[in-house]
Amino acid sequence: MSTARFDMSDVRRLEAHLLRAIPRARRDARMVVRKGAVNIKKDWRSNARASAPKHAPAYPSSISFDVAAYGPDVTLAIIGPDKGGPQGALGNLLEYGSVKNPPHRDGGRALDVEEPRFEAQMALIAARGLAWW
Repeated sequence: MSTARFDMSDVRRLEAHLLRAIPRARRDARMVVRKGAVNIKKDWRSNARASAPKHAPAYPSSISFDVAAYGPDVTLAIIGPDKGGPQGALGNLLEYGSVKNPPHRDGGRALDVEEPRFEAQMALIAARGLAWW
């Protein structure tokens, strides 16, 4: 019976790298989610100012966001009109439209603009975390 010998130095280097990289990636991902939420809120407000009907002048100001973390690996941003704020309850009607009103897609357009930027930043975080040589 022969005994195999393994050089574990590369495995230990990878382990040490991941122990440093994972917390950094988590922190950076939370910051990207927050920055993305701010960008979407600003763009949504800008879109709403340009397209909101004259009878809804307070609607753009009702758009806000919250960021919540659920454990170390899940960060969620909720972005949209505050239904408790002035004219915030008009959000569904203005965003998605009705039988008599076309949809404005102010939030949808803001999300469309932010999506490629968000994905690029998350890809950079992943690439930084995997580069260990």
